[in-house]
Amino acid sequence: MTRITSVSLRRVLDSRGNPTVEADVLTESGGFGRGAAPSGASTGEYEAIELPASESIAKAREHAVPRLEGVYAGDQRAVDNALRAADGTDDFSAIGANSAVAISMAAAKAAADVLGAPLYQHLGGAFRGENFPVPLGNVVGGGEHAKEATHIQEFLAAPVGAPSVSEAVFANAAVHAAVADVLDERGVPAAKGDEGAWAPPISDAEAFEVVDEAVDRVEDEVGFEIRFGLDMAAAELYDDDREAYVYGDETKSADEQIEYVAGLVDEYDLAYVEDPLDENDYEAFAELTDRVGDRTLICGDDLFVTNVERLQDGIDAGAANSILIKPNQIGTLSDAFDAVELAARNGYETVISHRSGETEDATIAHLAVATDAGYIKTGTVGGERTAKLNELVRIADDAV
Repeated sequence: MTRITSVSLRRVLDSRGNPTVEADVLTESGGFGRGAAPSGASTGEYEAIELPASESIAKAREHAVPRLEGVYAGDQRAVDNALRAADGTDDFSAIGANSAVAISMAAAKAAADVLGAPLYQHLGGAFRGENFPVPLGNVVGGGEHAKEATHIQEFLAAPVGAPSVSEAVFANAAVHAAVADVLDERGVPAAKGDEGAWAPPISDAEAFEVVDEAVDRVEDEVGFEIRFGLDMAAAELYDDDREAYVYGDETKSADEQIEYVAGLVDEYDLAYVEDPLDENDYEAFAELTDRVGDRTLICGDDLFVTNVERLQDGIDAGAANSILIKPNQIGTLSDAFDAVELAARNGYETVISHRSGETEDATIAHLAVATDAGYIKTGTVGGERTAKLNELVRIADDAV
């Protein structure tokens, strides 16, 4: 009774006001699911290909929809294999990863709807009480998300000591508010970047001071440990011609970048460092992981792009100790699960992630619970971000 009878595609707005793809899947028994594709600004070189929304929709209607009709929505791999077959490329460059991931998520929701079960249960997971995914909240941002702010792309609150999902979520919101207070006390004006993080015109060094102070204030208020982390988006900082990382007028060699990041881990007890080095430099990733990987997560995003082949290369090299999982980066939920499973078998932590251009779709909250991920990146404020956070709170509440 879960055979797909129709797939509808349309353009909708993402959080930046750009068009993205939304899919509706209906089954013969009336099961319904809706999924919407996010979009990244800071994208990895090896990500699956996102086509312009209208083009992707037209291609998917022509090539994918006919193949999907009659497929069991309850068999996620069958749905995703049909999408792969319809596309016929390794990177979804024919129909677009945006249509593919929207359909993949919508089919999963339709199957869960038929079962009358939460999506995370349909995907094979269970909420494990205290073992919830820790939300990483973007509180200060720059890089590709806010051009006139910090060189480092994201400063992330990490409420690692929170006793519940709800308290973790509200702690991140409190850190976001505390950052605003600290900036105001320093007389620093701040707009917001793509993900709702504050984007003040300050140096990276001052941003560390601001976030450290804000985290300390909130930690004192809530009474549990809050640390913070970074998404350095180093591939955006790296200049191939100069073979250096460029921070305004200053440049750093790979060795100097490793020293810099290791020093930050020591000074600020960072819980998490994402993409601290260029997406092609497995060797440097391995060196940094060897130095500080026993104290913090060194996470590969652009390095791995949710791709099992690139992840296996990293495992073989000893590069990083965690992987960022973005379903739209690889095109389907099945491919994302494959990356999670390979990571878990090799002792890598998993971090389920949103994108800078988001929608109200909350699939990643269910994916984080279903895969028993250690962390989830959702942002902190804004309806498209709080949609995921509030869904995590609901999941935890419903599971009690």
